[in-house]
Amino acid sequence: MTLPDRGPFRFPAPYGTTGIRITNGSDMGGADALWYCGYSYWQNINAHVGQAELLVFLSIDRQRGGVGPSLWSVDKRTDIVTPMGPIFAPSHPLSWSTGEGWYWSAISPHILYASDLSKLYRVDVAPVLQGLAATVSVVADVANFKPGKVLWQWHSAHDETRHSATVKDGSTYAAEGTVVFTENAAAVPWRYFPARGSYDEAQIDKSGSWLLTKDNIDSQAGEDNLIYDLATSDEPRIIYDQQGAAGHSDNGFGYMVAADNYYELPGAIRLWKFDGNSQPQGQLCYHTPNWDAEMNHLSHCNARLDDAAKQYVIGSSANRKLQPRNNEVCGFRLDGSLDVLVVAPVLTDLNAPGGGSSDYNKLPKGNLDVTGTYFLWTSNLGGPRLDALIVKVPAHLLVTTPVPPPTPTYTVTAPDGTVRHFVEVLR
Repeated sequence: MTLPDRGPFRFPAPYGTTGIRITNGSDMGGADALWYCGYSYWQNINAHVGQAELLVFLSIDRQRGGVGPSLWSVDKRTDIVTPMGPIFAPSHPLSWSTGEGWYWSAISPHILYASDLSKLYRVDVAPVLQGLAATVSVVADVANFKPGKVLWQWHSAHDETRHSATVKDGSTYAAEGTVVFTENAAAVPWRYFPARGSYDEAQIDKSGSWLLTKDNIDSQAGEDNLIYDLATSDEPRIIYDQQGAAGHSDNGFGYMVAADNYYELPGAIRLWKFDGNSQPQGQLCYHTPNWDAEMNHLSHCNARLDDAAKQYVIGSSANRKLQPRNNEVCGFRLDGSLDVLVVAPVLTDLNAPGGGSSDYNKLPKGNLDVTGTYFLWTSNLGGPRLDALIVKVPAHLLVTTPVPPPTPTYTVTAPDGTVRHFVEVLR
C-alpha cells in the first residue's frame, strides 16, 4: 500500500481502519534516526481528552543527526499532523536521550515523565507548543534513596503520586530489586523490595496499591511473579512460571493481563487479579490460532476504574512466519469471550534494514492512549528507516456498551510546592 508523506490514510480491506502517519524522512534528515517505541506500557500519546489535538512524543537520535525527544500534534478533527520540534534545547542533557522508558501523564495533557539514571522528572511541554523551553522539575532523585545506585524503567500509578523503578548497581548495572517512591509521604517515601532471584523488571499497578515484580525465584523454567500489597506486608503472593506467571504483561487497576508460555493453548494471555481472593484468577482472554503465531507485546494504557470484564487490550507483533494475526495489531476483550478484533497491519518487515540489525528494535511495541481509541507503533514500512504510525481503534466493536467509570479529582503537589488539580475524564 502507498502511504501519504504525513497525515491520514485508510488501511485497505479487510481492515478498513483509519491510519495516521506521524513521521517522515524530513523529521530525521532522511536517516534511520527515529527511536523505536520504548515498550507497550509507556504511552507515546498524551492524555488528550477535552483537547482539540493530541500530542505524540518520540525521540530522534542526536547521534544519528536528529534533534532528540520531539513532539508532533495531531488535529483530532482532520487528522492533520504538525511537527512541533524538539522538547529540549541542544544544551540540555535530556536532549541526548533515547526517550525509552518515558511516558505521558495519564491525567494531564502537557505533562511528560522523563528519566535518566538518577532522577525521574516531570516535563511540562505546554511552553514548547508556544516556541519556548519546556519546564522541568524533579520528582525523585536516587541520591535521596541510596547513593551509588541507578534507577530505570519507571512506572507511575494513575494518580501519579506513587512510582516504581528498578534499582541497579551504579558500577556493574546489575539489577538488585525494586523501589517504590511515594510523593508527600508522611513517613519514609522510599520502600525497597530486593530481588529474590534472577530479576527482570517491575511495574506498579494503575491504582498504586500493588507492585508486580518478575524474578526467577526457584531457578526453574522462566521468571516468576511476586505480587506485593503495598498497604500491608512485605511478603508477596507468588505465581510461578509453571502456574502461569506473566511474561509480557501490562497492569490495570488491581490486576494484570499477561502472556503465559506454559498454557496448553498457543500464545495464551490470561487475566490475574492481584488480590488472590478475588476472581477471576488466570482467566484465559486470548490465544493464537497455532504455535507459530504470537502477540509480542500487549498494551492496557486504557485501563479504567471499572470491572476488567468491561475492558479490552490491544497488542501487536512482527514475525517472519506468515500466520494468522502475526504482523497485525489486534484487540481482545477481558471478559473471557475470546473475541478478537484485527485492527491493522503493522507494515513491518524484519528483513528490511530500517530499525537496524536487531529484531527487537524493529518490533512494533505499540501502545494505546488513555482513551483506548488511538494505538501508536513504530514500523520500518519494509524500507530503510523507522517511522511512527497511529491507527484509530474502532473501540465500539470491542466494548458495545461501555460503562463510564467514576471521574475522580487528583491533587498533585510538585517538589517546588506547586499544587495541581486534575479531573479524570476517560471518554
